[in-house]
Amino acid sequence: MITDPEILKQLMQQGSLLPKEEMLEVVRKKGNLYIGIPKETSFQERRVALVPETVSLLVANGHRVKVESKSGEGSNFSDADYSEAGAEICADKSEIFKCAMIFKVAPPSEEEVEMMSGNQTLISALQISIQPKKILQKLMEKKITAIAWDYIRDEGGVFPVVRTLGEIAGTTSMLVAGELLSSFNTGKGIMLGGVAGVQPAEVVVIGSGTVGEYATRAALGLGAVVKVFDNSQSRLRRLQNSLGSRIYTSVIQPKVLAKSLRRADVVIGALRAPLGRTPCVVSEEMVQNMKSGSVIVDVSIDQGGCFETSKVTNHSNPTFVKHGIVHYCVPNIPSRVSRTASFALSNIFSPILIEMGEKGGCKEMIVSDAGFRSGVYIYKGVLTNEVLGKVFDLRYKDIELLLMGMK
Repeated sequence: MITDPEILKQLMQQGSLLPKEEMLEVVRKKGNLYIGIPKETSFQERRVALVPETVSLLVANGHRVKVESKSGEGSNFSDADYSEAGAEICADKSEIFKCAMIFKVAPPSEEEVEMMSGNQTLISALQISIQPKKILQKLMEKKITAIAWDYIRDEGGVFPVVRTLGEIAGTTSMLVAGELLSSFNTGKGIMLGGVAGVQPAEVVVIGSGTVGEYATRAALGLGAVVKVFDNSQSRLRRLQNSLGSRIYTSVIQPKVLAKSLRRADVVIGALRAPLGRTPCVVSEEMVQNMKSGSVIVDVSIDQGGCFETSKVTNHSNPTFVKHGIVHYCVPNIPSRVSRTASFALSNIFSPILIEMGEKGGCKEMIVSDAGFRSGVYIYKGVLTNEVLGKVFDLRYKDIELLLMGMK
């Protein structure tokens, strides 16, 4: 037996020069997605899940996209735009819901779930606060894999859809407030930013999350004086670091908040609750003490609102006046700028869908991508969302354990 290290080294070098079998790369099987885009039927929902540019990209990558006729009308996209992008235009809604993957903005209605053939993938929003139990049970019965796009995380652990729509809502809320301050909208007839020698408007932003941050950015950009309130000291510190300048910030203390509200021309409600109702931090008495003609924009109205005087309005009749204060309490502010919001959604999902096709399909994407997996609330008919399980008293299984059991 040879034990000399030098001889062994020489033998190993000679062996590396001997002919060997060629190792060919195993090509990963690419999946062809079959995506259906239905027309949104939710009240005043004008966004569309995918814009023609994204459809063109998907078709160029070998995927098939079927779009219901007039789906893009609310965002000023015609059927011709989608047809030229390579989509199949279909007038029959039921045909759309037979596609292997249904991609829509709002959660499906009971009638839409009935149209689904079963064993399909559904990607849409999930509104836990108003999600009917009956629809969940029907999705489970039909063995649907349902993914909530507002719960999907990116590489940094951020919810990209929630953040992007928050940016749109925050910026738009300030533009709406500026419009409502004008003389032709029963406002005080003042500019948000003012001009040289004229005192600018004073803005109070309640909440320093994404909505609050972008409302603050918009107000500062217009030249307004801004004060930001939040319950979290760390979020306020993060906001100041993000803005790169020192602005007035404070934790929410009733006396301090009430004092600022008395001077405010615009108040933006941007508080969010992880689950359940948004805390009501502005009492009716505080609103009564505000200057007449001031504007309240309650962005958090979809979770109940953070003003005691708030009540839900819509895009057709967006405002009401109470105690001399103009209230704007529309739940779905991004739908006001539906074309921009649709492009934002498409920009997030086009790389996700392309990657899904490269990996072989939705199941492979769920298995390999933890961020995408976090959005799954039903997997092949099995409820995987703990919150939904506890709220509706339904059996649920952890998605990680479920996938391990299927290997």
